[in-house]
Amino acid sequence: MNKTVLLAGSLLYININATNAQTTVNGNNNNMNESTEIRIIQTSDVHGCIFPYDFIERKETNGSLARVASYIKKARKESPEGVILLDNGDFLQGQPTCYFYNYMATGERNIAADAINYIGYDAVAMGNHDIETGHAVYDKWINELGCPVLGANIIETATGKPYLKPYTIIDRNGIRTAVIGLITPAIPHWLNESLWSGLRFEKLYETAEYWLNHVMEKEKPDIVIGLFHSGWDGGIKTRDYTEDEAEKVARNLPGFDAILYGHDHTIRKEWVGNISGDSTLCLNPANNAMAVAELRITVENKGGKKTVCHIDGDIVDIRNEKPDAGFLETFSKQYEKITEFVNKPIGYITQDITTRDCFFGSSAFTDLIHNLQLKITEADISLCAPLSFDITVNRGELKMSDMFKLYKYENQICVLKMTGSEIRKHLEMSYGQWVNTMSSENDHIMLLDKKKTNDNQRFGFKNLTFNFDSAAGIDYEVDVTRPAGSRVTIKRMSNGRKFDEKKWYKVVTNSYRANGGGELLTNGAGIDKDSLKTRIIYESTGDQRFYLTKAISEMKVISPKPNNNWKFVPETWAAKAIERDRKLIFKE
Repeated sequence: MNKTVLLAGSLLYININATNAQTTVNGNNNNMNESTEIRIIQTSDVHGCIFPYDFIERKETNGSLARVASYIKKARKESPEGVILLDNGDFLQGQPTCYFYNYMATGERNIAADAINYIGYDAVAMGNHDIETGHAVYDKWINELGCPVLGANIIETATGKPYLKPYTIIDRNGIRTAVIGLITPAIPHWLNESLWSGLRFEKLYETAEYWLNHVMEKEKPDIVIGLFHSGWDGGIKTRDYTEDEAEKVARNLPGFDAILYGHDHTIRKEWVGNISGDSTLCLNPANNAMAVAELRITVENKGGKKTVCHIDGDIVDIRNEKPDAGFLETFSKQYEKITEFVNKPIGYITQDITTRDCFFGSSAFTDLIHNLQLKITEADISLCAPLSFDITVNRGELKMSDMFKLYKYENQICVLKMTGSEIRKHLEMSYGQWVNTMSSENDHIMLLDKKKTNDNQRFGFKNLTFNFDSAAGIDYEVDVTRPAGSRVTIKRMSNGRKFDEKKWYKVVTNSYRANGGGELLTNGAGIDKDSLKTRIIYESTGDQRFYLTKAISEMKVISPKPNNNWKFVPETWAAKAIERDRKLIFKE
């Protein structure tokens, strides 16, 4: 089979001619002679990319489940009984495709279930963005799926037992493969408890160890695969849990033949040496169904004893796969409904706005969100970050698709009580992650990292761009010559009144931030995580996009402009540095 392999951490593609080990079968699929190869194929972080069409940008796209369907069809033709297909979570959010069936057409079957069933997945794992849809959505989706949903560390508090299946056993060609599914336990740090009521999320490493031992003892599998919706390393680390632990499990828990993981949207193929002196292959195909991870595992049968004798794998680029015609035909009516939904007129915008501006000062894009948040909630101060790295809403008629550009996620709106001091400290941490300390006018103003250029969440910045909060309702300066933690000077409220560090203010933000996401409220403002709930004085029932859409529909015409309530200083250094870094980052 001719394949294109995507090299980990690179945008370089090379063609190789991959040959599969020959499976020898005597009479039926339950008898082996010498060796059998099992091919395990994984998607992860599909984020609603079901069709080869981006309903947000209204244009064709390379990533899609329709292309996965074509690739799998070829794989099954080559190995009729030797293919296992897995998904690693974050399926239910990202494109209007999912939003429509999650929240609009709730009486119909969810296309996210039917598409998985059509292709014939053997198991899927839960991701944090699946949980974010809420019980009504993901419980319905689980019931509509024709394969098990795995989540060993998602525990039902009433019973103390796993809410989902911890693992599944898949038989192919007489080979028993155990797949253990786990999710990042950092859910409570991002999502309101109403979305996961009745559940708790246990530590990933300890849960992996428990179920690995259980499976080895009780099931006697020939192959054991970890299916982890948890990134490589890092993320949120608290006394209770660590967000990303794929590498830790690979290094410290011998017994997994391979680990297929996701969540951090970063392509990786890596052999990890473990404490037993062996090594474990780890694969992450990144996001949006532009690639799949593929394992090829050969099992030998000698005297009735089965042994894994060879493991290999690649990240396979599927962007040039032709979309499966049968898949497109099967879901053509759903495609038409989504097209009608995204083309619904919302209002009119009098000029282009782009998230590119958000990184370099007060911008029309971010300030539109700020001002609508303040209008909707009547809060004193707004906090908001650019949720998309590089996206433009064009002048003219606003359609529903544009609202997904304006606001990427299905967060709720929250209003919290914060002191002036906490607000300043929150901003100090934000700009500390965002802005470099300049010692000369020739330095970068942005805090960049060349190693993160191909990181789909950092885009060349050192830190996650969706945590770069700015504020509205206050006038302030950010001194880029000062060290992180002492850059922000808040001069006044934007209405001219005095800003008081000891005074309590009503602050509007999204539910991700209000629940501790990005740790700006905890590590930054210094608010104890356990007390965040007590700070929330308002939380919307609908998602942020719903309220923004409603507000713009009522206004009919919007003319966004920068509030110009904050700036980088000294301005002479900042202006030149912004010009240089903007060209560097966006190739302008």
